[in-house]
Amino acid sequence: MKSITINGSKRESVGKKATKALRNAGQVPCVLYGGDQPVHFSANYLAFSKLVYTPNAHTVVIAIEGGETFNAVLQDIQFHPVTDRILHIDFYQLYEDKEIALNIPVRLFGNSIGVKNGGVLRRNNRKLRIKALPVDLPDFIEIDLEPLKIGDKVYVGDLLNEKYTFLHSENTVVCQIKTARLAIVDEVEEDEEGIEGEEGAEATEGAEATTEGGKTEEGAKATTETPKE
Repeated sequence: MKSITINGSKRESVGKKATKALRNAGQVPCVLYGGDQPVHFSANYLAFSKLVYTPNAHTVVIAIEGGETFNAVLQDIQFHPVTDRILHIDFYQLYEDKEIALNIPVRLFGNSIGVKNGGVLRRNNRKLRIKALPVDLPDFIEIDLEPLKIGDKVYVGDLLNEKYTFLHSENTVVCQIKTARLAIVDEVEEDEEGIEGEEGAEATEGAEATTEGGKTEEGAKATTETPKE
């Protein structure tokens, strides 16, 4: 999984006045959990743009002034209810030998057969929560849509992987190809055309058989009858 580095400074005070002063200075107050003690720090607001305002999942390297570094993931974030400005971020420290739960985006690729025939792609889950060691965390969970026909569904049980565990039931639907009204009309028309074609072919074959039979009988009569004197 890709990683983003956040350069921060330890916070001397965690009171409301100090926190407000940090925000006014363009800093975001943060806390790193998961270690022996929580680490309170702050970082420039712009440093979080590639981490927060993206559909992708990332791990984070928190570099604190003085040489300390921590591997972490974003755990929680608070936004201003009116301006949507970031108010506070919580991180959780990663350890190489400890599994972590994380939401991973689902990436779809390929042209579905069902969509080509008029079906509609429905995405039920854009992210899936998994549990894995940090080294096994994927950037995406990919699904190939090409073989999916109208009515087909992709379940979590179809995506099982040895490197990570899904925190969803196996019958959870991730995406599906729904039947569209246009697809139904086209299918009915195709069926009707097929039936008419079969009936026409049968009628033609019957006519040909009758004609051939008639010719054979006339020929036989002509051969057996003798001319009258």
